[in-house]
Amino acid sequence: MNTIKFLLTDGQIFGIIALAVLLLFIFIVLIRSIKIVRQATVLVVERLGKYNRICHAGIHFIIPFFERASEPIFLKERVSDFPPQPVITKDNVTMSIDTVVYWQVTDPKLFMYGVISPQSALENLTATTLRNLVGDLELDDTLTSRDTVNHQMWEVLDLATDPWGIKVTRVELKNILPPRDIQEAMEKQMRAERQKRQEILEAEGKKQAAILIAEGEREAVILRAEAAKQKMIKEAEGEAAALLAVYEANA
Repeated sequence: MNTIKFLLTDGQIFGIIALAVLLLFIFIVLIRSIKIVRQATVLVVERLGKYNRICHAGIHFIIPFFERASEPIFLKERVSDFPPQPVITKDNVTMSIDTVVYWQVTDPKLFMYGVISPQSALENLTATTLRNLVGDLELDDTLTSRDTVNHQMWEVLDLATDPWGIKVTRVELKNILPPRDIQEAMEKQMRAERQKRQEILEAEGKKQAAILIAEGEREAVILRAEAAKQKMIKEAEGEAAALLAVYEANA
């Protein structure tokens, strides 16, 4: 070390250290400027704060200090399971409904700049649409028209999210929970219907059993009559044979 100091001045040593630090800094910047984009993923690149391009799957170079790449935007279909929302039906029944929305990004630029926090915006839009649709239906219609509500919600959401670069592919109402007293009344009605069906089945079973018994008795009577008939025929044939034998003997 003393030999190196003897050969190099302090200024030269400082220059070498500064150059090494600079080269390391440049290397780090270059490494960070290389972006590898995975399949079904894109990056939105801005240059000097303005939209510049979309980077698809592959290796891309981002100009240091002048360009900035967004977080990865996934193009695969996503599933958003939103928490239950209180909604009021046309006949003033408050229900809790949770919704599942299937969607995917179709335009990364619109998705990036069309709305702040697309996930939250989609959740709020879903809740608003659900309240509007269910508000025009009575309780019974809401419970029995789930497929219709799903389709109507899909139509509204798919159209409304176009400016956000989003395509809604499917909407499902996962759970529809009416108030507890209505649930109990519905369960009571279901139990009564099950009991009624059970009684009908039992009555039908008894009816079929009675029919089978009657048919069995009828067949038994027929068999007994047939047996008596055959017996009488055989007895008559026996008597005729006996008379014939007597006649032949006397002749």
